[in-house]
Amino acid sequence: MTATLHRLDRKLANTPPASAKTKGKPLISLKGVGLTFGSNEVLRDIDVEIGEGEFVCVIGPSGCGKTTLLRILSGLIQASRGTVSYRGKEQREPASDIAIVFQDYANALLPWRTASQNVSLALEAAGMPRAERRDRIAELLSKVGLSKHADKFPSEMSGGMQQRLQIARCLAQNPSVILMDEPFGALDAMTRQKLQDEILSIVSESNVTAFFVTHDLEEAIYLGDRVIALEPNPGRIAELIDVPLARPRNQLTTREEPEFLALRRKLFDFVLRYE
Repeated sequence: MTATLHRLDRKLANTPPASAKTKGKPLISLKGVGLTFGSNEVLRDIDVEIGEGEFVCVIGPSGCGKTTLLRILSGLIQASRGTVSYRGKEQREPASDIAIVFQDYANALLPWRTASQNVSLALEAAGMPRAERRDRIAELLSKVGLSKHADKFPSEMSGGMQQRLQIARCLAQNPSVILMDEPFGALDAMTRQKLQDEILSIVSESNVTAFFVTHDLEEAIYLGDRVIALEPNPGRIAELIDVPLARPRNQLTTREEPEFLALRRKLFDFVLRYE
């Protein structure tokens, strides 16, 4: 096993960034993207394409600009340099089919609305007639395993249930892209793993494109088709790493595969450089 890991580690280490391929037709393109706040250069020369239906994870040490990059993709922040394109057109503002799942799920939900009413909010914003909302809400709550909790308020739900509810509300937008900023970071290990599998299932069934920011290296490998490794000061892409693990993935057997272990070592060594 040790010899196999060493061979895999050398193979991964010698894979150039340009070898990482997009999955499906390019949906999002960043060319020469940089961001400066005053005299602080946050991001520099970000070049990457993200394909339709691709699951891309982003890792890197604190302060490397992971969340800032996500906000640029969402249209909430405009890049200082370079071009961000979505569906072949330059993106200058948020798009209705790009949804964001925040880490702070408690503040993302409206506490005075029940689970059903929180999901309904996105449907109301989209102009869906009241008569059509009920079935759609029931479908979405079922998808995230909350059918029996439709009338509960967020304060009556666990952290994992609240995060599922936020995901359901995002899915109500019928998004083509889901941007996730460490959405499982505050959850216990078992809930986190369960939601990892649920989001993989949702992304696969809906064929949405996912961009997932995380500090958890194993999470990035388990979820992703590719991993973007950002180095800091300023944030820039150090490596684009393919994840050659078969789908569907399994929390036990996938994490025991030699390829998984070699990638974990590679990412750990990368982050360790900046500790």
